[in-house]
Amino acid sequence: MKSIGFIISRKRDEKRRALLPHHLASIRRRDHIVFEEGYGHVFGIPDDAYGAMGARVVSRGEAFRQDIVCPVKAPEPDERAFFGIRQTLFAWIHVVQGIQTCDFLVDRRMTAIAWEEMYEGGRHSFWRNNEIAGEAAVMHAFLSIGRHPQGCRAALIGIGNVGRGAFRGLTRLGAEVRVYDEESVGRLREEVGEYDCIVNAVRWDVLREDHLVSRADLVRMRRGALIIDVSCDPEMGIETSRSTSIDDPIYEVDGIVHYTVDHTPTLFYRTASESIGDVVRRFADDLIEERPNPILEAATVVRDGVVLDPRVRSFRERIASARTEGAPAAASDCAASSTARRA
Repeated sequence: MKSIGFIISRKRDEKRRALLPHHLASIRRRDHIVFEEGYGHVFGIPDDAYGAMGARVVSRGEAFRQDIVCPVKAPEPDERAFFGIRQTLFAWIHVVQGIQTCDFLVDRRMTAIAWEEMYEGGRHSFWRNNEIAGEAAVMHAFLSIGRHPQGCRAALIGIGNVGRGAFRGLTRLGAEVRVYDEESVGRLREEVGEYDCIVNAVRWDVLREDHLVSRADLVRMRRGALIIDVSCDPEMGIETSRSTSIDDPIYEVDGIVHYTVDHTPTLFYRTASESIGDVVRRFADDLIEERPNPILEAATVVRDGVVLDPRVRSFRERIASARTEGAPAAASDCAASSTARRA
């Protein structure tokens, strides 16, 4: 039997939670679950609501000492000291893009089960959260620049869950949207001057060295146009992207406004937490009882400090080679410092 500690993420503005009290009703081994004190306070949920469902509420330090730790997002740098050796991290981790997080997991000989790699029947387990990411990004971006999307001509890159949410947000608010996939994005580069807004909802391959939209493309865009990079892989898909925060979400490059908040679902944290809890509750008993589960197995990107994901190994080798050769910090090195993506 293993224990799970649910902790409050210290990522700035992060309010989502992995389980709400009513989600516990469908979990058998609630006696092996602990929550950090104050876990539900942002929802107005007192600690004893979790206790009444058979879980325990403990100090932050004790929550971190459980066999499995679930903080929703990958731990911030100042949280890593709370972890021990050979624990399991169950969260959005993004080790493919987050080399520093990956190094931490390897050094502590930890196991990482990545939410972004969990799929059921060909659909991402956390599909609803990802749709919220796209829709929330569109709403917040336009609100941040004081403009309504009605009448806006928008290009949307990506047709997955994030893209579907962004499309819904744009069209419901009256924007005219043209959708591009990764195969047709070359045409977008020729047509960038036609749009008031470009939305990137593509999960970028870190091994690629090109861009969906490069800095050189910006000069051909309309002055004051808006780029909404929901995926927010710094300097990757959108070359001029860097992560921003909810309270300071935009910046300008060459006359083009960029919105690059990297965890937009927290803007709708109540709705997002409901959807997250509906997924987590279905896997809790398998985690606690150490039962084989093909979805969890496929999402295990690091086991006992050994990197399993070949994309991560390739990316780490590239970074190590560049550093050995004394190359300047490249876009990939910069992107590796950020661990919050899409989710």
